[in-house]
Amino acid sequence: MVPLTLILISAALVNAGSQNKGDNCSQTDSRLQTGTFQFWSDCNSVTYCAANNTCVLKGCRKDDFPFGYEKDSHLPDKCDVGQFCPDEADACQPLLAVGSACQLNRDDECEAPPNFKDLRDNTNRGRNFNGSVCLNNVCMWANKTAGETCTVENTAYIAYGVTDEFPDIVSRGDCVVGLYCDSQSKQCIQEKALGEACTADKECGSWNCLSSGTCGVDTSLPNKVGTWVYAVVAVGILGGIFGTLFGLFALHRRQRDTEREKRMQYWREQNAFHQNLLQMRQVSIPGNGGNSARSTMYEDAPIMQHAATKSSGLRNYMNDDGSDYDDGMMMQPTGRRAEPGRF
Repeated sequence: MVPLTLILISAALVNAGSQNKGDNCSQTDSRLQTGTFQFWSDCNSVTYCAANNTCVLKGCRKDDFPFGYEKDSHLPDKCDVGQFCPDEADACQPLLAVGSACQLNRDDECEAPPNFKDLRDNTNRGRNFNGSVCLNNVCMWANKTAGETCTVENTAYIAYGVTDEFPDIVSRGDCVVGLYCDSQSKQCIQEKALGEACTADKECGSWNCLSSGTCGVDTSLPNKVGTWVYAVVAVGILGGIFGTLFGLFALHRRQRDTEREKRMQYWREQNAFHQNLLQMRQVSIPGNGGNSARSTMYEDAPIMQHAATKSSGLRNYMNDDGSDYDDGMMMQPTGRRAEPGRF
């Protein structure tokens, strides 16, 4: 179910900020959006509502890459040192002195203290800007030390979950970096170390108060693991590489052995076939000597079965087409040939 607040905000944004350059607008409509506290006006993202209730091109910018401008379009200039560009982005204005009115979360609108190098926030957490801070729309210096009375500002933003919404309270104070302004006592207190009890992120030096009520590790820090983890990962990678290579080698070796055995079997068959051919040729040649089972093709006595060399079982009969000996002569009867001139 979509949160009701999200539906209302989406409906309000349908026609929000749609007026172009030269269109009519009303400065009374300019406001901070509920839940996000983003500045909104009748004009689009490249114009602002001037005093004559007409949308005019913006005269300055505070971001390096402002939203809403097309590619290769002209961007307004950024303000020089000692000036700031307000949310309306109408024109650059001089920095505001301590006690002056400022816009929400616009610490950069306030004038820096003389010792701003010692007070400025170098943690990139938005504690202050050059030692100055805008709290409750008033410019202050973030120079309160431990035990001193401080000023606190609690801003409730709307955060959205998968099925619902919840408030996200951001609490800021004017204490020096390393201290926080307690909302109850209104005094600056030392930030808590890892594992100590806490009720808000600002109380922890890591700015991470866990749901268990203790200060956790800074979420912006990279995770550090022991040397043994790198060793295990390296061994696993090397083991995987060599294991894959060994497995492929064993598989291919088995395939090679199978193919080699097939070739050897084929060679043995061909060799036996060749030997049988030679044997059959020797047996069938006439005049093979007195020891031959058939010394002449005209011999009357039949060949004895025990005298013939046993042939291979691969072939029962083989005809040698390459022999000059006529097969028909082998099929003639064993009777004596008639002499010429006799009847």
